[in-house]
Amino acid sequence: MKRLLPSLRAKKRYLAFELISEEPASRSDIVKEVISSASSLLGDVTTSDCDIKVLGFENGKGIIQCSHTKVKETRASLAAFTRINGRRATLHVLGTSGTVKRATEKFLQNESKLSS
Repeated sequence: MKRLLPSLRAKKRYLAFELISEEPASRSDIVKEVISSASSLLGDVTTSDCDIKVLGFENGKGIIQCSHTKVKETRASLAAFTRINGRRATLHVLGTSGTVKRATEKFLQNESKLSS
């Protein structure tokens, strides 16, 4: 099967974020809570359109992938994020980029490699 041409592929944006919480959290906890907060704020259909994926999370910082047309909605759902495992927490978006490499270089300078 042939690959899609670049002009036909879905465009993505990458949000660099920092987790501020009372206790450290794992990547799976972040994924669960991000999807839960997006679903409760935006609804299931819009959350699906946002195509949110947590690509990496390490040392309290990470990268989230979303659709290029739904960046504002994704940022709003991350702002609605208030708890993780019953403890107070928030996600602070450091910035938005068109590539993972640039998001890492620009916003996560100390983090050379994020685990998936």
